[in-house]
Amino acid sequence: MILAPHFRKQWPEAPHDFFAVEAAGLRWLASAGAAAVVSVLDVGATEITVARLDQAPPTRAAAEAFGTALAGTHRAGADAFGAPPDGWDGDGYIGRQRLSFRPERQWGRFYAEQRMLPYARTARDLGHLTAQQLRVIERIAERIAAGEFDDARRPARIHGDLWSGNLISTADGMVLIDPAAHGGHGITDLAMLALFGAPHLDIILAAYAEAAELPLGWRTLIGLHQLHPLLVHAVSHGPSYGSEAAAIALHYL
Repeated sequence: MILAPHFRKQWPEAPHDFFAVEAAGLRWLASAGAAAVVSVLDVGATEITVARLDQAPPTRAAAEAFGTALAGTHRAGADAFGAPPDGWDGDGYIGRQRLSFRPERQWGRFYAEQRMLPYARTARDLGHLTAQQLRVIERIAERIAAGEFDDARRPARIHGDLWSGNLISTADGMVLIDPAAHGGHGITDLAMLALFGAPHLDIILAAYAEAAELPLGWRTLIGLHQLHPLLVHAVSHGPSYGSEAAAIALHYL
């Protein structure tokens, strides 16, 4: 019996592994011992129960602390780009869409083949991305896969779906919920926060950049890392996101 204050999220038609991989991701992020992560209390085939979070207005101090802590979570690392949370065997989800977890040594190949092209082609099939827009996405994906934007940073332990709705402000600081956790590039988490906005975003980014020792000019890469969430949304939310993804991709060609 669960006695602690809790929040239960349910989906009666959930795939059998939907909530299990979410729980695995939460525990993996928490094991980094850096950014605060909501505690998993119980998980079943059609629901997950986590500790209840009492929301409070976000503060500048909490934002700075979170940026620094997120760098620590990323620094805990992953076995490879695309690697699943420790102990998990199989793919995951972003929202309700499948998310591939196939370990890859090179970030560019992983990002192009697992995070961009599958969603771009599905969006095209749905009529949410035109053939011309798909060609633009495929052109930049080819350059990314070839390693043109790779760097020496090792795989980070990322949240993977870090929009502001998955970052809860409490009296004790900012807390992560609802991840699509895997091995990725740290800028990917920052890019999603920047795409959809977050309280005190500039403070979070500055604190993270200092703690992670990001190189000068790192902000110019945010658009590349926004291509994945935009293409995911092109599948689920329509052609406006496909158009935005194609427009951003053009900037890098």
